[in-house]
This record gives sequence, C-alpha cells and structure tokens, in this order.
Amino acid sequence: MRRREFLGFFGGLVAWPFSVHAQQIPRVCSLHTAQNENSEGFFRGLREAGLVDEQNVRIDARFHGSAFEGIDKIVREFVALKCRVIFASNPYAIQAATRVTKTIPIVGVDLESDPVASGLAKSVARPGGNFTGFFLDIPELGGKQIDLLIEAVPAVSRLAVLWDATIGETQFHATETARRPVGVILQSLPIRREQDINGAIQKALRDQAHGLVVLSSPLIYQHRSQIASIALNARLPTISLFSTFPKEGGLMAYGPDFPAIYAQAAGYVARVLAGASPSELPIQRPTKFELVINLRTAKALGVEIPLLLQQRADEVIE
Repeated sequence: MRRREFLGFFGGLVAWPFSVHAQQIPRVCSLHTAQNENSEGFFRGLREAGLVDEQNVRIDARFHGSAFEGIDKIVREFVALKCRVIFASNPYAIQAATRVTKTIPIVGVDLESDPVASGLAKSVARPGGNFTGFFLDIPELGGKQIDLLIEAVPAVSRLAVLWDATIGETQFHATETARRPVGVILQSLPIRREQDINGAIQKALRDQAHGLVVLSSPLIYQHRSQIASIALNARLPTISLFSTFPKEGGLMAYGPDFPAIYAQAAGYVARVLAGASPSELPIQRPTKFELVINLRTAKALGVEIPLLLQQRADEVIE
C-alpha cells in the first residue's frame, strides 16, 4: 500500500506552448534498453508536457536490449534523421550519443556515473556542452541499503554485493567503503553478462552469505526478475535500488521513483525543444527516496520484518 507520494526534482513539467505546421514538426529521438515502466515514464512525461506524436512532435524510439555494441549505429541514424534532441536512457546510450554528436542537444538518465568526474559536464549547475540530464550520483546510498537490510535481518554478518563490472566500479567502491556495523563483511560478486548471474549468487551461497545487496546497471535492471527468483530460491534476503524489485519477488528496495525521473527527463526534452540550451539546464539528482518491502517474500524466507521498519515503508506488499 502506498504511504507517501514521490516528489519530483522540480515543480511540474513545462507545457508545450505552440503548434507547428507538419513540415516544421521537430523530431525527438529516444534510445532505451527495453520497453518497461521507465520508458513508459518517459513517454508519459512527453504527453504531460504537451508533446503529442505526429501532432507537434515526431517521436522515434529505439530499444537496443543487451546489444550494446550497436548503440553507436543507432545514434548515427538519429543524426541522419536530423533529430532536434536525443534522449539517452542509460550510460551506454549517453556515451554513444556524446561521442557521435557535439551539436545535437542530448538529455540523459544515468544511475551509475558521476557526470563531472566522467567528463560529461563541466559542473552540475552549468553542464556547459550539448548534454544535461538526471544522475543518481549518491555514494552513501549503498551504505543506507546495507543498514536497511541489517535492520530487517539483524542476524546477518556477511553480505554479498552483486554489481556490474562493465560499468559499476564507482558504485561498488562507494558501497564497499561505506560505514557499516562492526563485524559485517562484504563479498564482491561482479558480473558482466546475464550468464554470470546464477553463478555469482550460487557463489554467495557457498560462501555462506546471509544477504544480497543488488546494485544498479542496465544489465541488472533488465534481469531483476531473474535475480530476485534465484536469490529467493537460495533463501537470500535482498535489497535493491529499484522499487520494482520487491514486486518481482525481492525482499526490499530503497531508491528513488525511477519512472518519475524518466518523466522529468521528458520535461527537459520539452524545455530544449522550446529553446533552452542543455549547457544551462542543471544536472538533477533525486531528493526523495522510497522504501518498499515484500512481506510475502519475508514469510517465504522465514524473516520477521520489524514493525517499526514496516511503518516507515512507503509501500508494503502483503
């Protein structure tokens, strides 16, 4: 049940202020991993901003799945289509878009990187180039997830951390170095492809891990249902960034409302179409987070979630 509503990064999406003749309709090109609640959040955000496909905008959406090596080709196709703005829904798409074009405005969502350290922006307040976007650059978040999992399952002393070695080193390092209770040991479970997931979780089981912290990446998000199922069968309590993770059978999630972030990114796309420069649109970070707990999973694991923790949750799945 829903306890609190997610508050966005800034108040309201901009309304599309004018109509255009058919020959003047601007083209928005968007690149997504897959059709899911996040891509739907982006398309919903466009509609809320007054952007209607084939009326005042043309929307070209592509879904690359796990074929990351083909993203550059898709972006070059976007450039050939003379897109007015490109939306890149993940770090791979952002890297390809910023590599291929330095002139077409790009709005992106990246859950794994530091935009300044990675060179995508000169500063958070004024990115300075043709790119701006929404980032989950919060190093202390991994430590908070560890604290919540320990609060839910106080007996844990050995936690495994599942992370994507192709893109998540910074995120893993921040989690590894976060403050945690004395005596709690972290085990690294790096993966690079879907086929690594089962073996990594089985290794955690052999090494007697008591719980699993699941970090973020496009790969991990795409296979979150598989991760939740394997962990449940292994009787490992889990926590993830993604609020959909408990709905797939994971125990807990703590993170921002991701579909809302993608809807807000659509608001930035609308602002660019209305004349704003991405160089002056500040990088946004989430300020509100949701705690989701699956009590059915807790019962299956034989875990008794403390009542006070349940009361703090934004959503409890019963």
